[in-house]
Amino acid sequence: MDRFTRNYSIFLGLVVLGLLLWVFSEDPQVTELNVLLDNDAGLSDYPYRFRVFSLQDGIAVMGTPRSAEFPAFRALEILYPGLGGRDQDDPDLMAGQLEMARIQERARTLVLESGKVKQVRWELDSNWLTRHGISADTY
Repeated sequence: MDRFTRNYSIFLGLVVLGLLLWVFSEDPQVTELNVLLDNDAGLSDYPYRFRVFSLQDGIAVMGTPRSAEFPAFRALEILYPGLGGRDQDDPDLMAGQLEMARIQERARTLVLESGKVKQVRWELDSNWLTRHGISADTY
């Protein structure tokens, strides 16, 4: 390989590496909020890990295992397989929904109390669903 080709290859490699680092790096404030969530004893025992996806202009986008498209009872079947196949009015399933709402509100409160966030917007965690074998086409 001649000198020009070698130097050009090194330059291109550095540019690609820089772009990859930029694309895959997380905002330090988002990281700080996620560490805050991870360190909370009330959240750490829950099977779903509430996360901040992004933070912009004081609005935090957080992941949730439930939404209008994917109701809480279906999320609970993933979180607690023993609840699968039960009626929606089953007392255990209803208690699970209340607990999920309480934990989600705890995550929201922690993020708002951080002083970095004015508002939380919830977004269905499609990556979590995919990891559990549920594709976007099925919900």
